[in-house]
Amino acid sequence: MRKHKHAMSSSQGRAGLTASTCQSVRVPFSTSRSHRPDVSRRPAVSRRPVVSRRPVVSGRPVVAAASLGVLLAVVSALTACGAQHPSAESASLSLATTATATPTPIPATPAPTPTPRPSPKATATPRPATPTPRATPVVSTSAPVGGSVPLPNVSGSPLIVLNPGHNGGDAANLAALKRQVPTGFGEMKDCETTGTNTNAGYPEHAFNWDVSTRVAALLRAHGVRVTMTRPNDDSFGPCVDQRAAIGNQPGVAAVISIHADGAPTSGHGFHVCQDSRQPAGAAVAAQSSALTRDLHDSLLAGSGMTVSSYLGQNGYYPRDDLAGLNLALKPATFLEIGNMRNAGDAAIQSSAAGRQRIAMAVASGILTYLSR
Repeated sequence: MRKHKHAMSSSQGRAGLTASTCQSVRVPFSTSRSHRPDVSRRPAVSRRPVVSRRPVVSGRPVVAAASLGVLLAVVSALTACGAQHPSAESASLSLATTATATPTPIPATPAPTPTPRPSPKATATPRPATPTPRATPVVSTSAPVGGSVPLPNVSGSPLIVLNPGHNGGDAANLAALKRQVPTGFGEMKDCETTGTNTNAGYPEHAFNWDVSTRVAALLRAHGVRVTMTRPNDDSFGPCVDQRAAIGNQPGVAAVISIHADGAPTSGHGFHVCQDSRQPAGAAVAAQSSALTRDLHDSLLAGSGMTVSSYLGQNGYYPRDDLAGLNLALKPATFLEIGNMRNAGDAAIQSSAAGRQRIAMAVASGILTYLSR
């Protein structure tokens, strides 16, 4: 009975050990088939314990047989686990029922770091350049600049003398220009000067002549008779005293000298001049003041220029050194229509449209004076 009891216990132990061992014993696995243990070729092991036929000595053969049965049960369980996990790398296990094998970690192969490709740079679509606005010149608020000017009708046929300064042939006669002539109040002065020009080379004498001929055409269209102090723009003179004499002939209603200035480039704008010493008396001086004022206002309204920023006060600049004013016996005024060295003024003076606007303004001032 003791022998059968041990045999039954061994059989039950094998069954229990097989189930529990597969659950508790874990072995590392690999995806490589070269490491899988080949359990199919192992020799079959008989699960029936071989019991020695030696005579029992103090019960030891029975105990040995039972121990051998337990060992065979463990091996059988391990074989069954290997069959369930064919990818096991190692069959070395601890037989201790309380220890659990720790799987050996397989070092992970680092994934290659992709080399970043440079992103193509976006090409910006060029936008049309926005033109830079021109600076607006500072103007007087007393009157609009560049507006239309009236050309009032006059009664009768008044006579106006236009004196376009300098002449195109003066530069070729420098010795004659130095001849001294009377300029009023017992003073003497050079016969004539060559005048100035723009930085681009446009000469003052050409500007004076062009504006004067335009003014003459506008005045004549309104019934005004006009005399010019010189007949062309390519000869010499006349000298300043001779010009004054032309303006003093009988029947002349007014004398207007037309010039442009040559000041530092920072200065801009026009100014009008009246003799400060009243050579022809108070009555003529009052008429000269009225003529000067009418021309000042019309230039401010229609020429496209501002009043002078560098001479006089609000565009008025009295003088006592100009022969055309000192020798005048008739109402007279002297116009400096812009600074030819200033880029803004020169742009107006150099263009035909700009000179036409100036001529309209001058003609408007003269007709306004004559219509009083």
